[in-house]
Amino acid sequence: MSGLLDLVPEALDGRLLFAIPKKGRLYEKALELLAGADIQFRRSNRLDVCLVQNHPIALQVPVVFLPAADIPSFVGKGNVDLGITGHDVILESSMSELVTETLRLGFGACALQVQVPEASSIKTVDDLAGKRVVTSFEVLSGKYFQELDDRLGLQGEERTKIEYVGGSVEAACALGLADGIESGETMRAAGLHAIGTVLQTQAVLIKSSTPKHAHLTPLIERITKRIAGVIASTKYILCQYNIPRAALPKAIEITPGHRAPTISPLDDEDWVAISSMVEKKKVADVMDQLVDIGAEDVLIVRLDNCRV
Repeated sequence: MSGLLDLVPEALDGRLLFAIPKKGRLYEKALELLAGADIQFRRSNRLDVCLVQNHPIALQVPVVFLPAADIPSFVGKGNVDLGITGHDVILESSMSELVTETLRLGFGACALQVQVPEASSIKTVDDLAGKRVVTSFEVLSGKYFQELDDRLGLQGEERTKIEYVGGSVEAACALGLADGIESGETMRAAGLHAIGTVLQTQAVLIKSSTPKHAHLTPLIERITKRIAGVIASTKYILCQYNIPRAALPKAIEITPGHRAPTISPLDDEDWVAISSMVEKKKVADVMDQLVDIGAEDVLIVRLDNCRV
């Protein structure tokens, strides 16, 4: 990336750099998130940098160019101002002290698990201690099994052997290369099952803990708020309905809103209109409860973005 930036210094001067994963489980969701935050850009073929059209941001669009594993390092060292990557990637790259996780994004969730063959005599993580484990998460697995070995008092050659495998981790047990694996992917098809969970992870928005460009702080905060609004809009809907005034106290209990419901008078003095934010996962139950207390004209409005 440094070579690329050297080629176009004038175009990037004074702009905020925003890195997203170039492929994999986070890529499509990251693009949707940016679209929801109205960060507009167009990528020409074979270019490493896209200039955002409606903000002073140079967006490192990694459709081809920036692996998720590299993003914590670029952000932590201040070469990039904002980035989207996995929480597990930050820990694995040992960049936790150099980056700040500003938002959990609610996608890309998975579990980093310890898995063994279903037919194995190994039933617990303790049974695996002192044996061979292959993983593509060498740092996280090393720490996990170091703590396990310490707890069990294993020394020297007794301790668990960690071996790095960049791909085809699920094949290692079948080929006799390991007694267990650590993986973030589902391995049931490979005849494996989980005996422990090392980490629950998801995509996060990160910034440098010691940013190099102080003048970009207001813009970083603005973009962060926009993205937070998109995330909130995926969790909430707007519920609007009419209710007899006499049932208003019960209605407020059912739909208290994020801060408080909006209550508006109607031409009929015995009725009021209510508008309130409701969690999406609760919307069906809320509608049932509202109808039970006499609500009418119950409408559900989807949110594309919001500020809460």
